[in-house]
Amino acid sequence: MYHDLSYDMEYRKMKRTLVERLDQGPVICAEGFLFEVEKRGYLASGEFVPMVSLEHPEALENLHKDFQHAGSDIVEAFTYNGHREKMRVIGKEELLEPLNRAALKIAKKVADNPLDGGEPNLMAGNISNSNIWKEGDNESKIEVHKMFNEMVEWAVDEGADMLIGETFYYAEEAYTALDIIQKAGLPSVITIAPMGVNAMMDGVSVLDTMKELEQRGADVVGMNCFRGPETMMPYLREARKILKCHMGALPIPFRTSKDHPTFFNLPDDDSCTCPAPHGRTFPTALDPLYCNRYEIQEFAKEASKLGINYLGVCCGATPMHIREVAEAAGLTVPASKYREKMENHFMYGSNERIAEHMQEFGDKA
Repeated sequence: MYHDLSYDMEYRKMKRTLVERLDQGPVICAEGFLFEVEKRGYLASGEFVPMVSLEHPEALENLHKDFQHAGSDIVEAFTYNGHREKMRVIGKEELLEPLNRAALKIAKKVADNPLDGGEPNLMAGNISNSNIWKEGDNESKIEVHKMFNEMVEWAVDEGADMLIGETFYYAEEAYTALDIIQKAGLPSVITIAPMGVNAMMDGVSVLDTMKELEQRGADVVGMNCFRGPETMMPYLREARKILKCHMGALPIPFRTSKDHPTFFNLPDDDSCTCPAPHGRTFPTALDPLYCNRYEIQEFAKEASKLGINYLGVCCGATPMHIREVAEAAGLTVPASKYREKMENHFMYGSNERIAEHMQEFGDKA
């Protein structure tokens, strides 16, 4: 049973729904908190469990505020990997519900208090790849169904405005997530993350999966995570030709390629002298493989021109990337005030106050 949402109706009248916003223009969603929280020192890489909502709630709140400042219209509760199976892996299953509810409460607090004091942001609940879904294994599917159900129920209970199902590499798992979200009666975003085989792991093509999600009534269908701009955009171009629903595009900010379409097996060929001890760049030695801000900007510009209005960046995203996406979609956000001002640089600037002899040092520096 899902909780009655009527208690919140007066509040909800104050802000537009997800679909209303998308019908009127771009909506920015910051994702990829795993990497950013790990870099800030509040999460263990590899394990990737979002204990931060319980252990350092102030750090998570600040992260959400930083992304809000950068232009995110959606505050997505940090419950990615905060599902029952992952909590069993680390031996903390008893903290499952407290973790989820804490993350949802923090997200709602930030969403309800936009920086400009205007229309509240949307607070999103989140479910994602379970990592136990197995084709042909009904027991695993039943367990995933239970996991999704409880997380969605907690999100609804804590006042979520929408629900995001993300990073699915099994088509059937994505369909299951959508079905459970729809029963909750909230707007749905379903984004898939095909692995390096360039198809879903149950054999369904990427485009067929997105078509099926649209036919089943998802409000937003798209892709997130695993793939950088170069290996995500080709699918988005083709999908835009056939999908009529709103689409989502949230790449990782890493230079994936045709030979290495996801970030799981990206090589570092740039004379690395100290490789990661676990033998691969993912997830702790990807730094030299970052896209620069202009690459993310160009991706977002093309996506926006394709009519894709649900935009963001996933694992590896920083507030800077979110600002670039927002501005590429034609928005001015609070962080736009701090866009680079190279004209005032002490050596490369054009300001009349910059000393000429310092400008001459530019190619020698």
